[in-house]
Amino acid sequence: MLQKIRSDKGDVPGWVLVTLMTAGLVVLLWAVAGPALKTIFNNAVSKVVVI
Repeated sequence: MLQKIRSDKGDVPGWVLVTLMTAGLVVLLWAVAGPALKTIFNNAVSKVVVI
């Protein structure tokens, strides 16, 4: 009896999908929260007093 060898050719490994989805989430969050974080940072820096 001949056994068929399972070919994974063409399959995208799970870790590749997880990596791409994580990168997508980071880009999305950065686009949404970036301006707010920049404003918070600028406000904090402008309130620093050097003695």
